[in-house]
Amino acid sequence: MTDPISKAEAEIEALKKKLQEAKARKAKIEARHKAAESKKKRADDTRRKILAGALVLELMEEKEETKRRFMEQLDKFLTREDDRALFGLYPKVQETITTGS
Repeated sequence: MTDPISKAEAEIEALKKKLQEAKARKAKIEARHKAAESKKKRADDTRRKILAGALVLELMEEKEETKRRFMEQLDKFLTREDDRALFGLYPKVQETITTGS
């Protein structure tokens, strides 16, 4: 027969284990929630960019001056060759810095 102190200690250990498992489940749920929230924020950001871009493209079709000014800004902003090609811009020439050593 086990004494009451040993029985109480065993119960404490079992409860500690259950608490640890519950904390692990909670951490997993929180991580999933955070990942879902992050995914939604990225999707919302992408949607905003698409909608704003659609508006800009429509304005560019309507007004030549708007198109010219926007293309000037894109020419300054875009650096990747494939991005520039989407808008019919030529690749940027890489400037090399020479030192007179």
